[in-house]
Amino acid sequence: MAESRPELHRRHPELIATLPHLPLGAGPTPLTRLDGVGSRNRLWCKDDSGFGDGGWGGNKVRKLEWILPDVAGRGSRRILTVGALGTNWGLATALYAREQGVGTALALVDQPVDEHVRAQLVRLRESGATVHRTHTKARTIAFAPWLFVRHGFPYYLPAGGSTPIGTLGYVEAALELAAQVRRGEMPEPAAVVTAVGSGGTAAGLLLGLRLAGLRTRVVAVVVNDTLPLAERDLIGLARGTERLLRSRGARFGPLDLGSGSLIVTRRWLGRGYGHPTAEGFAAARVAVEAGLTLDPVYTAKAFAAALAFDAHPMFGDAPIVFVDTYGPR
Repeated sequence: MAESRPELHRRHPELIATLPHLPLGAGPTPLTRLDGVGSRNRLWCKDDSGFGDGGWGGNKVRKLEWILPDVAGRGSRRILTVGALGTNWGLATALYAREQGVGTALALVDQPVDEHVRAQLVRLRESGATVHRTHTKARTIAFAPWLFVRHGFPYYLPAGGSTPIGTLGYVEAALELAAQVRRGEMPEPAAVVTAVGSGGTAAGLLLGLRLAGLRTRVVAVVVNDTLPLAERDLIGLARGTERLLRSRGARFGPLDLGSGSLIVTRRWLGRGYGHPTAEGFAAARVAVEAGLTLDPVYTAKAFAAALAFDAHPMFGDAPIVFVDTYGPR
């Protein structure tokens, strides 16, 4: 297991006692220029795909580094969370919670079934999680009281773990990126591009970049049409995380989370959550040439957006960073 103090604690040591952190992966994650990729040769990759020491990686693990200490602090022995059939979030939660002696129950809604989903259902069964196939969002809500009673009133997490506590994972990633910029690993980027399935990654990046004093904008590529993920929703989550930090003792000045800091786009969503797109497949083929392995319903769509923004004049000539959040091993 990784043994390093997070950037958030380095910058705000007053949070060490009030916001505990459980290291589950090794940072900083690699920051690599994607030479020859795109029309202007200015794309970089912040590769979080390998983040995690428990057999499954990616952006979900960064969230769990902050969530699991909160679960322990509340004395909870079981987590209840929700997702789709192919949920990477649910699997990561089950695997890493199990290491801490915490059980996981999952309420899963339907999504298009492909090879990944079938394999994921096998992995979920092997993880020890209790799986409830509730099929639709409405049925999940209807069954919620029964699920809470059935599992002894567990610690509840929404899809993707995108609570203010979970969002700290990508506050940390943004602070890590800022430290890499300070060390001269790359110039300050004009934008960071990420897939948005539940909001915590984009909201955390937005808040963390402003805490670090960078002017970098966040491009949030929406890949999920089943949750509210408009600009106001993501900024609201970032604000909630800011309030959490202040309430736990962090001291910092006013932050401007608006003023064009966030671009939310549904342009690459396609038919909806879980449905691949031709643009995503094309982007994934380009990514393979750069040494990246992307999934068709999250990161391939985000990388397609990164390629398009690379060709757009709105960011001038400054670098654009694609965040690879996909974590299967």
